[in-house]
Amino acid sequence: MSAQFARFLSRSAKLATPATARMAARASARHISTTRTVARSAVSLRTGNIKTAPTSNLVRLYSSKSYPDHQVVGMPALSPTMTQGNVGQWQKNVGDKIEPGDVLVEIETDKAQMDFEFQEEGYLAKVLAPTGTKDLKIDSPVAIIVENESDVAAFADFTLDQVGSKSDSSASKAADAAPAAEPAKAEAAPAESSSSSSSSSSAKAEDGSRIFASPLAKTLAKEKGIDLAQVTGTGPRGRIVKADIEKFVASGASKAAAAPSPAAAAPAAAAPKAAAPKAAPAPAAAAASAGFTDIPLTNMRKVIATRLTEAKSTIPHYYLTQNITMDNVNKLRQSLNTAANGAYKLSVNDFVIKAAASALRDVPDVNSSWQGEFIRQHHHADIAVAAATPAGLITPIVKTCDAKGLRAISSDVRDLVTRARANKLKPEEFQGGSFTISNLGMYGISSFSAIINPPHAAILSVGTTEQRLVLDDSAEKGFKAVEVMSVQLSADHRVVDGATGAQFLKAFKGYLENPLTLLL
Repeated sequence: MSAQFARFLSRSAKLATPATARMAARASARHISTTRTVARSAVSLRTGNIKTAPTSNLVRLYSSKSYPDHQVVGMPALSPTMTQGNVGQWQKNVGDKIEPGDVLVEIETDKAQMDFEFQEEGYLAKVLAPTGTKDLKIDSPVAIIVENESDVAAFADFTLDQVGSKSDSSASKAADAAPAAEPAKAEAAPAESSSSSSSSSSAKAEDGSRIFASPLAKTLAKEKGIDLAQVTGTGPRGRIVKADIEKFVASGASKAAAAPSPAAAAPAAAAPKAAAPKAAPAPAAAAASAGFTDIPLTNMRKVIATRLTEAKSTIPHYYLTQNITMDNVNKLRQSLNTAANGAYKLSVNDFVIKAAASALRDVPDVNSSWQGEFIRQHHHADIAVAAATPAGLITPIVKTCDAKGLRAISSDVRDLVTRARANKLKPEEFQGGSFTISNLGMYGISSFSAIINPPHAAILSVGTTEQRLVLDDSAEKGFKAVEVMSVQLSADHRVVDGATGAQFLKAFKGYLENPLTLLL
């Protein structure tokens, strides 16, 4: 009997084990955070790393005592060079349903104003970064998304403090896991620690130990000049939150901390220069009536400043100038536009782009880019055309110009420039390329020296067309008037030698002075 009972228990255990494991797995799944990665073309959606591994992108937080299931959406990286962004107009309101592919918000990147298309289904429960928020770092929380419409109301009072407290939970656990040697020492000498409680908290900060504070609390403290080491946190595990900063300011402790004690009066008198930085707001007040306006930098302007400064200071530029007779181009252009009957309208710039593409095909060494450890020679002429927009300079790229005709190039340029000025370009339409053209001829500029657009090896600056007198033995007076355009090639000497640059300009001039060869 006992043997039969033992076999029965064994079989029961074998049957129960899988079911028990499944129940345990389902139970644990309700309490463990999971992550989901969302891809939008080549752009990864970035979100705050809360209760997840550092590589997580989109984070789902399951229901707790305070809030139901939700996702924290962070500032997305919509450009490979983007490190921060500005929040534009929100296209969804709190409570709106979101379908995959819907535009959630407009984001000003380091290149352009772009639509942030959300690839999840749900409801917008909270906007954490309102329209106009500036210089928001990648992964900084911007919104809360929930799956059920009934959960939206639960996030009416949700703030960045709650996001921050959750993001620091792992750090708090790490701090709790530290050896308890210091608390033991504190208990051994309570009188000593109590007599210097204020100084001990400051000593912790000076010793490098972390002071836990929410992002909003840190911002407020920085604005008001408050040392976080002097503030007592009331948040989870002593974390400093917004209310602690406000209470600290209201109590007047910040002013008391700023005022020197009698004992410190002598050292303060001995170093009067220490108070000088506090007088900084005075010039700012005077600036209001100084007759000038300080314009905040946009992300695009910051990137332009950084990239062009780097290009001019690190790339060994040299310059070659060429004068080109444009009479034949002007005649052919007029003839083609007349024959088009309004179907298209070619510009001089269209001929310039096509001639440059043909010259790059003939002299491929110029159609190259510096890659640090090697030189990349491109198989097609993807020409970036500098275009002025209200936000700054941008270079949309006309792809495979060497394989396109004048009409196709003209159509592409008009479309790209129009969408560039409306901030509607996609990242792949203004990143990359193999050569740049900057044309200021329409502004009456005779010639200028352009700065190379890295990693391109050269940029062609194009001036206006002017009438000039040239010697002509066949003319009655011995001279004649011709249309002449000046161009200048700025080349990277690491990639393009002087003779190679000269060969390119010679080929470029040949195509424009005999434009029928462009049609072959």
